[in-house]
Parts: sequence; structure tokens; C-alpha cells
Amino acid sequence: MGLARGLAQRSASRRVLPGFALSLGVTLLYLALIVLLPLAAMALKTAELGWDEFWRIATAPRAVATYRVTVTAALYATLFNAVFGLLLAWVITRYDFPGRRLLDAVIDLPFALPTAVAGLTLTTLFAANGWLGSWLEPLGLKIAYAFPGIAVAMAFTSLPFVVRAVQPVLEDIEPSMEEAAESLGARPPQVFGRVIWPTILPAFLAGCALAFARCLGEFGAVVFIAGNLPLRTEITSLLIVIRLDEFNYPAAAALAFVLLVASFLMLVVTNAIQAWRLRYTERDR
Repeated sequence: MGLARGLAQRSASRRVLPGFALSLGVTLLYLALIVLLPLAAMALKTAELGWDEFWRIATAPRAVATYRVTVTAALYATLFNAVFGLLLAWVITRYDFPGRRLLDAVIDLPFALPTAVAGLTLTTLFAANGWLGSWLEPLGLKIAYAFPGIAVAMAFTSLPFVVRAVQPVLEDIEPSMEEAAESLGARPPQVFGRVIWPTILPAFLAGCALAFARCLGEFGAVVFIAGNLPLRTEITSLLIVIRLDEFNYPAAAALAFVLLVASFLMLVVTNAIQAWRLRYTERDR
């Protein structure tokens, strides 16, 4: 009886914040004002169009071209980040070298850097007279003001998602698991493929999904380096801004709703992967 009372008092002492009802109410109010209310306003604006008008705007040739450019560049950027993000996470967690902490901090730079600054920096770097562009363009590799520039900008802004998703999982892997596999005769590739990879796979997929969703909505870094040619290097976010400049708010809302649905689906996929990861972790325990 005394033990139960002590546990109850200890549990109550951990409740630093107010009660559940007040905490939940404040949280839901904040969520409604900051997230749900703007999204609801956009959905209502889109609903005013009617299905036929919405479909006409969403499937216009210029809009479809922006979907193709945005999704294709996002796929290339995500594939790049999947490979190099995993390598970066591996190097940071498995090796100790001078400048390791600095490299770990630099990975978060795309989060802190304004996207417009990132776009200007990448454009200066890959322009015809830039440090890298002056070497690449004579070889026929045009990055700035072309489709590859879009993928580069998206990869730059979304890289941390993969690294930060995989890094903590790698840090939590017990060395004894790898040592046991090696003691049983497994070679390094087998240890990675049968011990490490199954453990980090859910986090890796979740990081890739978040990176892809981030690429879909990227704007600031892309508009400076893309060239923004209609039907060629124009992304959907830019077309939305153009429609707003034309005071064509229904068309802008329709295109924004398409991006919203795509991003929401990616978040659903991410949550499903994270739930799978949780079940996988609990099963191993």
C-alpha cells in the first residue's frame, strides 16, 4: 500500500506542466490557429471553384509540366541524399577524426540558412563564371539555369533529413551485435547487410520520405538557380506565386491544394514507416 502511494506521488511529481485537459486544449488551439485554419481557408477557396474548374486548372499543360519538373527533380535529389546522407551518417557515427564535430554541425546548415541565400550561393557557384560552373560548362554540364540546378538546390536543402534520421539509430546499435556476427564468421559486408541494414532501414526510409516531401515544397533555393522557363524549368511553387502576382487567387489555391495533397501523402507514408520502425524495435526487444 505504501509502495503504491509512493509510486503515485512520484508519478504526480513528474507532471511539471498543468493537467491533461489544459495542456491538450492549449495544444489543439495552437494547432488550429497556426496550421488547420490556413489550410481550411485554402481548401474552402479551392472548393469554390467546383470540380470542373479545379480539374481544368490542375491539369493545364503548364501546371502538368511543373508537376513533372518538381517531382522528377525531387526524386533525383532524394536518391542523391539517400546515398550520401547514409554515408555521412556512417562516417560521423563510426569514425573519430579532426573536425568531426564541425562536420556534424555543418550538416544542419541548410536548416538555419535562408533558402534565398542558399539559392544565391549555389547560383554563384554553378554559374558559367562560377568556381565550379567555369569547369563544368566547357564539359557540356550546365547546372545553373537548367534542370540539374533544380535537383542540386533541392538536394542541398533536404540533405539533413536523411542524416538526422539515420544517425541516432546507428548510434544506438550495440557493438556487441556486430562483434557476435563477426565471431560467427560473417564478413563486413554480411555484417552490414544482415545486422546493421535491417535495423536502420525504417529510419532510412522515413528520412528519404521527409526529404522528398521537403523537395516538393522547396521554393527559395530553386528560383534563383532554375532559370524558371515555363514548361522546362518551372516548378509548381513558382507557378503558384505567378498566379498570385496575377491576382488569380483561385488558380493559386488549386495548385497549392495539389501540392498540399502530395505533401500530405508523403507524411502519411513517413508516419507509416515510423510506426513500422517502432513495431520492429519492440519486436527485437
